[in-house]
Amino acid sequence: MRALPRASIWIRTAEALVLAVAVCFSLGATSAASRFDNLSRQLMCTCGCAQLVGECDHAGCTSRAQEMTELTAGIAGGKTDQQIMSAFAAKYGATVLAAPPARGFDLLAWVAPFAVFGAAIVGTILLIRHWGNLPGGRMEPIAESNPATMTPEERARLEQIRRETGTDGGF
Repeated sequence: MRALPRASIWIRTAEALVLAVAVCFSLGATSAASRFDNLSRQLMCTCGCAQLVGECDHAGCTSRAQEMTELTAGIAGGKTDQQIMSAFAAKYGATVLAAPPARGFDLLAWVAPFAVFGAAIVGTILLIRHWGNLPGGRMEPIAESNPATMTPEERARLEQIRRETGTDGGF
């Protein structure tokens, strides 16, 4: 058997270390405490405080302890996250879910705000274009006024503007 070069030994050691770190992180991600924290942030407290179950902190909350017990029992019973979420939704209604599921009619809750925003932008653009096409909507540039070529009515109007505004009006 041939001896491996030093570089190859270091590469294999680095690969083993990366694999060990990946295994450690994946084990921690599926622990019961980690699942409990994750799920408790996906469910709403049913007492009416509008807080997540894991973060409900108001005094006298009667629902939090019961929901936390049910959540712990579901995790200990070996249920998947989806099964636990479905059980909570079946018992308390869809309002217990912190975010509506992105399927079926509930998908509308995700799509509607963006659709309304897009429609508002398109509507605003069309309205502004419509205003620009109205008669009198666009102002023609004013020709420079030369007092020598003005009619007596125009001179009288210019003089009235100077008196009323106290300026020469840029003329």
